[in-house]
Amino acid sequence: MLEERFKFKTLPESEIERLRELGRLCRGDIIKMTTVASSGHPGGSMSSVDIFLTVFSYASISPKDPFNPSRDRIIVSHGHTSPAVYSVLGRLGFLDLEDVITGFRYANSPYEGHVTRGIPGVEWSTGNLGQGLSAACGMALASKITGLNYHVFALMSDAEHAKGQVAEARRFAKKYGLSNITVIIDYNDAQISGHMRNVMPVNIKGEYEAAGWKVLEINGHDYTQLYNAVKYSIENDEVPTAILARTIIGKGVTFMEDDVTYHGKALSMEECDRALKELGINNDVEKYIEKRKTFKKPNFIIDPYPIKIEIGDPRTYEKNQNVANRDAFGRALADMAYSNSKSNKNTPIAVFDCDLKPSTKTNIFERVTPNLFYQVGVQEHNAATIAGALSSQNVVTFFSDFGVFGIDETYNQQRLNDINHTNLKLVVTHVGTDVGEDGKTHHCVDYVGALRNLYHFKLIVPQDANQTDRATRYVAKVYGNYAIAVGRSKIPVITSSSGEVFFGPNYEFVYGECDLFRKGDEITVFSFGQTSHIAVEAADDLLKENIKVTVIGVPCPFDLPEWIGKYISSKHVVTLEDHNIHTGLGTILADFAMNKNLHPKSFTKIGLMDYSKSGTAKSLYAIEGLDSDSLKKRIRSILSR
Repeated sequence: MLEERFKFKTLPESEIERLRELGRLCRGDIIKMTTVASSGHPGGSMSSVDIFLTVFSYASISPKDPFNPSRDRIIVSHGHTSPAVYSVLGRLGFLDLEDVITGFRYANSPYEGHVTRGIPGVEWSTGNLGQGLSAACGMALASKITGLNYHVFALMSDAEHAKGQVAEARRFAKKYGLSNITVIIDYNDAQISGHMRNVMPVNIKGEYEAAGWKVLEINGHDYTQLYNAVKYSIENDEVPTAILARTIIGKGVTFMEDDVTYHGKALSMEECDRALKELGINNDVEKYIEKRKTFKKPNFIIDPYPIKIEIGDPRTYEKNQNVANRDAFGRALADMAYSNSKSNKNTPIAVFDCDLKPSTKTNIFERVTPNLFYQVGVQEHNAATIAGALSSQNVVTFFSDFGVFGIDETYNQQRLNDINHTNLKLVVTHVGTDVGEDGKTHHCVDYVGALRNLYHFKLIVPQDANQTDRATRYVAKVYGNYAIAVGRSKIPVITSSSGEVFFGPNYEFVYGECDLFRKGDEITVFSFGQTSHIAVEAADDLLKENIKVTVIGVPCPFDLPEWIGKYISSKHVVTLEDHNIHTGLGTILADFAMNKNLHPKSFTKIGLMDYSKSGTAKSLYAIEGLDSDSLKKRIRSILSR
């Protein structure tokens, strides 16, 4: 049973006394755990702890049912204040306080230096400052989409407001009427390098007001003011509200107060003893240091939500058709939207765009389901985080963008989505030099290598419209972060050696499978995406010269099947890709061969050695040696050695 949200009309004196005592105890916990760990951020934790106590005490959440779908969501954007978060959660019954103090920042412990999703009461892993409000927007949006009436609290630092992503999130919240968000800012005017007003002054109040928010200013250590301001923000929800809570870093211990030294520095044993005495708390730090030697970690698991979705009937594009994969994606997405909208029991599908809908083809989805299409504008960082957070809240979420924006520009945001184990479907178009005349600033030629750095993202690089259609429908129905990368140009529908559509009506996409397009003798060409049809064309031409080439498509380069090994061992191997040659398919296959102890006769990587220039995709492929004539020439050369 969830607690009623901020149920007191006015905060009773007994509650104020309870909070004061908890504040004293929590400050002791903060000092203890950071001293035991010999690291951490005690200063900001002590300035934020009164805010945390107020929100966690009176939000609609319960330690008995911490993952109730209707619970309020609390995002702590300044994740380095984890000592305060963990202490508050321990004191309120969400966590075992002894475990928290013992295991803080300890190897293999869930109580990391920055708050971590999965711990009861922690909704989002943070630490990279400036992303918390975007995550809160995603969760507030989920409340409106799913019909669950919860409130979202974004607890933030003052210094992170220098980041542009915060401004992006403010604008989004106002545009989409996310009045179910309350932002509370720990305004202690302190950061690592000194006072915020000197490091990088920000007119926080003015910027929120300019974005159309209501702004309240209070004493962040006064529980009555905190309670009243938050209650007001919930009950007067015409617009989202920001609360500037004036605080003091190190509050509660005189030698720590307003001293930025303690932003990220644990106390010495002597300082710890002094601080605990001032707080009137017994110094039992040695007990926890000893317990640390035998600490056994508790396990917290992020359970994926079940997905019920109607993917519709796949489209089959016919041979002799040239179809852009981005078009096939857009149509498949719209098909699913139409099929899924027929029942309110299905998992909703939402789509995010950054002013590119005619190019990414998400405008087709918008025409079918405009109420679930979100236009974020040129705010890629914000869009990536909102989409990721929304996808974690029972909404299948597609974020579509050009490759250079959806992956390269938002790499940090996608990394945080990966850490949070979200359910994002990232569809990037215009990858490779296939973008053509836009030139090197828009040629996304590193997307494989970039995404390969993220441990849980899966990548699909479909090879024609039919495979794109089915891959799009596939990722919608399975939980996890999936990226689909497609080019800009129209390309042929791939056919079998008998001339039939290869990915025909009976084809079902299976993640981790490869495609045997042609079967030859001594030489195997591996390719994916926009260049696979070129490899097939070259093989068909060479067959007329009695040169039999195996062509294998690799739509899922991160997960390769065992069976391709026989086409590597004792063969001449060629990889063909419109990608940086050092970090793409060729490197992945070389690793695969080495790890499987496979020994090809030779191994040739064909790809991009440098940034390319402007020009048509066809001309750039010829210049870079990615066209059919260049490939045939290389194959003849290899076989003639």
